[in-house]
Amino acid sequence: MKINISKIIIFIFVGFFLLIFWLGLKKDNNYDTKNIIGNKIDSFQLSSIYSNKFISEEILKENKFTLINFFASWCAPCRAEHEYLLNLSNNSKDIKILGINFKDKKNNAISFLNELGDPYDSVGYDNDGKISISFGIYGIPESILVDHNLIVIKKIIGPIDQNQYNEILELVE
Repeated sequence: MKINISKIIIFIFVGFFLLIFWLGLKKDNNYDTKNIIGNKIDSFQLSSIYSNKFISEEILKENKFTLINFFASWCAPCRAEHEYLLNLSNNSKDIKILGINFKDKKNNAISFLNELGDPYDSVGYDNDGKISISFGIYGIPESILVDHNLIVIKKIIGPIDQNQYNEILELVE
């Protein structure tokens, strides 16, 4: 019996690619940033939306808790969560809110805050989204609750609603 080398090579080649395909199907490709909970946030520096001053992680150390909220004027869910941010700002003395404006025009962001009210103690400007990505943000709105040691306590993906509002109040009191 004559062995056909070309058939063996084709069989090995097809088998190799089927194995790679099967391994790719088994891999979990979901982007999950929940693993940041319990970790310290990295240092960062943002321009303030209102002035030429810079905002860094150092201001977060002054607060017992800080909610870092990523938002944009063009984001409809950001409008939906805004009332909860205003309530947190007005009703909890233990929490400060840092707004990070994500891939937006400064004038639009300022108009957004003038229209709906400004719940933020500081507002930074992330024009290209690079700082937000370093926080593990991949869509807005998202929020990260940190303590004065810059340790992440909670991450909220999507708009803050009544349930998350209540959870945040329980965590900071």
